Amino acid sequence: MNNSTATILAVDDDATSLLVLGGFLKRFGFEVVTASGGVQALELLVQQEFDLLISDLRMPVMDGISLLKEMRRRDINIPFIVMTACGSVESAVAAMHQGACDYLEKPFNPDSLQLTVQRAVDFHRAVSENLQIKAYLLERFTFQNIITVNTAMKKMLEMANKVCASQHTTVAIYGESGTGKEVLARAIHFASIGMPTGFVAVNCAAIPEHLMESEMFGHVKGSFTGADRDREGKFSQARNGTLLLDEVGDLPLPLQSKLLRVLQERTFEKIGGSDLIPLSCRIIVATNANLAQRVEAGLFREDLYHRINVFPLQIPPLRERKQDIRQICEHVYSELQQHLGKPLPGISLKAMDAILNYDWPGNVRELRNRLERAAILTSCDLVGPEHLGLLNELPQIGKPENTDLLSATYTLKMPTQNLSLAALTSQILVQTLERCRGNKSRAAQLLKIDRKMFYRN
Repeated sequence: MNNSTATILAVDDDATSLLVLGGFLKRFGFEVVTASGGVQALELLVQQEFDLLISDLRMPVMDGISLLKEMRRRDINIPFIVMTACGSVESAVAAMHQGACDYLEKPFNPDSLQLTVQRAVDFHRAVSENLQIKAYLLERFTFQNIITVNTAMKKMLEMANKVCASQHTTVAIYGESGTGKEVLARAIHFASIGMPTGFVAVNCAAIPEHLMESEMFGHVKGSFTGADRDREGKFSQARNGTLLLDEVGDLPLPLQSKLLRVLQERTFEKIGGSDLIPLSCRIIVATNANLAQRVEAGLFREDLYHRINVFPLQIPPLRERKQDIRQICEHVYSELQQHLGKPLPGISLKAMDAILNYDWPGNVRELRNRLERAAILTSCDLVGPEHLGLLNELPQIGKPENTDLLSATYTLKMPTQNLSLAALTSQILVQTLERCRGNKSRAAQLLKIDRKMFYRN
């Protein structure tokens, strides 16, 4: 850390003591401003920002305790270190009860002085950064940032707002890939009463099955080969916050039974452990799969389905709320301007027509990605369809028919030679995936099959 960026206000009515303290602090690399008493210190605190204040306890007019109390009354919350003569530790402890973070004894020990000051500065910066991060998250992940004029979307958001106050209610968010399921989950989290910033997201489809149980529940040392230390799982990491189980439809069946038990009993155990750990987080699940169909296919437990489907929220795909697209584009452009740090070109009428006519299989995520790509690549005044990569997509515009596997084959380019059933199936899968521009969830929805079929062929 660069100490020269930390500024310390040193306060003492003893000029010699102040000179010695300032000399040490400057040698350690800190910027130092001095004040001869509490009244002058308050004047400086109004004029300038400081990372730390070090003050003597015994001073005329306004002593150290009075200075500390007045700072807190004015909501000046920088760390406060008191200085006291040797043998007056009781006074320093009394000051700490009033809100001082530490104390120093005179005469100074240079090593002790540096350690105490550095620790206070580091702590203050960590707190400030955490507050900034929290403010950023609270500003970004709010219901106000979910833009819509669509009736179905508005009703869904009204329901989501109502569940925020019920922190033990399991919420199930359904929607295609890219519709903003995690954004909605974070909005619920940050709008919940008394909910801190502990938001943990788990992609159930991305964790290997043999590691899933340890990732979710944690393990104790020696519980299996390679478990050389205790480990916290996601349920523990999300304590007093929110655990998002994304793509919950891909959770393996053995883990589904364990999740069911956790939701029913509100407790869990680490692998190899015997202690029941209380569940102290809200559970939100999200999926782009049709869980009812997965239940019928034997891929998802019916009892778990009913357990997590307490408060379902369905996010409409972007193609069903195209009246929101213009506003979403404006919002995304505003964020990109800050992110890229440069003025961005406008969007031409042709580009906007292409945006409005495109089917958006990747939903809001795809729209955002294409706008960012165009903002980076465009060197002219206006973004055109070519900058968005939409020119080759326009002939394929249109919502795919909601059809089954047999009727879908007639809309594809069928081979003329005789093929085996396996080869024909593979051909249909490939062509459907091409038609859906690589979106496996959309292709599976079109063919009414499980998405895992695309990984097996």
